[in-house]
Amino acid sequence: MAHDAHDRTLVARAAAGSDSAFRTLYRAYVRPVHWIAYGILGDAGDAEDVTQETFVVAWRKLPALELAGESLLPWLATICRFQAANRLRRRQRDAARTLEETDERIPALIDVEQQVIAAELAERIAAELGGMSALDREIFRLCATEGYDYRAAADELGVGHGVVRNRLSRVRTRLRGAVTETEPAS
Repeated sequence: MAHDAHDRTLVARAAAGSDSAFRTLYRAYVRPVHWIAYGILGDAGDAEDVTQETFVVAWRKLPALELAGESLLPWLATICRFQAANRLRRRQRDAARTLEETDERIPALIDVEQQVIAAELAERIAAELGGMSALDREIFRLCATEGYDYRAAADELGVGHGVVRNRLSRVRTRLRGAVTETEPAS
């Protein structure tokens, strides 16, 4: 709950124009948003671009956001999915133009089934993270997105080193489960 209240405070400050509040939100969520973008696009460069586009859109839309007791990540994940879909459409248009210009047969760059699976994956990851306890989300944020080691995260949260290690392991297991549920059967 403390992290949710912290997010709401930062969102309110960022919506009022605070660059430092927005930078704090960016640092807290840039890695998970990048993972979602990469999961959809499969290209590191495009994922970086979509991550940046996601935060530009978020900055513009923050004044209208009403964050009611949840993490900011599901909202950012939704923006990211839309930006990634736009990027995929742009790839398709570019590929079609290239095909027309060169009059050669080029294999399709985008497999529709893979797009659906990637979008499903992003939704599952965002849902899993959004459905976790405040402590688990905070441990994930500190360790996975901000690079804290177990001991530093434990000190920051006032819990034991083992609590951080065990909870982070469970969080990673849940996220792996969300990922493997979307993999097609062989």
